[in-house]
Amino acid sequence: MADFIRCNADLHLHGLYSGAVSSSMVPKTIAEQAPLKGLHLLGTADILNARWVKLVKEQLKDAGEGILEHDNGTKFILQTEVEDNNRVHHVILFPDFSKVEEVKEKLKSKCKDFDTDGRPKIWLNGEQIAEICVDSGCLIGFAHAFTPYFGIYSKFDSYKDCYGDLWKKIYFLELGLSADTNMADRISELHNLTFTSNSDCHSPWPNKMGREFNTFRVKETTFDEIAKALKREDGRGSALNVGFNPLEGKYHKTRCTGCLTFFEPKEAMKLNWRCPQCRKSIKKGVDFRIEELANLNKDAHPNHRPAYKHIIPLSEIIALALNTNNAMSNKVQDIWKRFVSRFGSEIRVLLNAKHEELEKVNPSIAEYIQYFREDKINYIPGGAGVYGQLVPPNKTMEKLKTYNTSQKSLSDF
Repeated sequence: MADFIRCNADLHLHGLYSGAVSSSMVPKTIAEQAPLKGLHLLGTADILNARWVKLVKEQLKDAGEGILEHDNGTKFILQTEVEDNNRVHHVILFPDFSKVEEVKEKLKSKCKDFDTDGRPKIWLNGEQIAEICVDSGCLIGFAHAFTPYFGIYSKFDSYKDCYGDLWKKIYFLELGLSADTNMADRISELHNLTFTSNSDCHSPWPNKMGREFNTFRVKETTFDEIAKALKREDGRGSALNVGFNPLEGKYHKTRCTGCLTFFEPKEAMKLNWRCPQCRKSIKKGVDFRIEELANLNKDAHPNHRPAYKHIIPLSEIIALALNTNNAMSNKVQDIWKRFVSRFGSEIRVLLNAKHEELEKVNPSIAEYIQYFREDKINYIPGGAGVYGQLVPPNKTMEKLKTYNTSQKSLSDF
């Protein structure tokens, strides 16, 4: 095993030509921010978009073996996300630019927005898109698998139904922010797959980029080595998944999209998924969707599955300690820079630095980092498109607004 290296990778990003994406999301800035987080490899994002390809080629250099590189050493793998005609989203990884053009040529008659949107809509189903990708030597897997709008399990009860005869050529899925390994491995068919934890970020700052990432065990950073890791071939594989506690994810719990009242899923079903208080739709939570599909107990993991480490962005921990909701405020960012400057990257601050060394930078923030490490930070869970909220261990949890059917009213508990 001595010949292997560990590569921290975030394989799903978006550039500034995708909807609702920061204008700072350009290759140069992404590359400059990556080492501050502790990332070695990133997806290029949106590589089927011609305007984005122009930026990528201007700001990155070809390092060979299907990899691009910035002057600071940050590496990129050719990547995009697409939406199929069932509104399911897929992540595609390409071995080189010739295959990007080959896939685009095959899909161009089925897509009207390659060069207007970074995340194109392809008027083919998942199996048809997978066939084109596999024939071109690309890797394809499904993005944010359980989210209620564009996840594969919002449309299908099995990924095999989406990919048809190509299901055996699918090697990975992306968990998404509202699920983790313990949840997803309750579905036995997913034991075939490598789980990826990616940020799907829309801005390059370290509270977004790398908020979920993978540590791969590879010989070197090339497309072929990443492919072998996703396929778990020749000793390569995933060594660690790092991501949100699902309670912080935007779609974890069943919740009203209007007044944000939480619902027990069985009660929401009785109400036909319509809130009796504000009449807006109730959005099914990822935890319940997995419960519907699960056929195994919580701890049923395949032998190849690595550990999953819950993480909280450092800026969010600092904001929590300072009792502010603005993780991008100047005060929070000044403290963040002091920690990262001292230890080299956010990942080292969160996972590796000794507590007594953290205290030398800022004792009160070091205390909250220790709370994070000891899993003492609480959560008001997310749902209906709203992120969960962090609650420090020394603060009483506010009562959740939950619908009580027996009283036909809203009840706090």
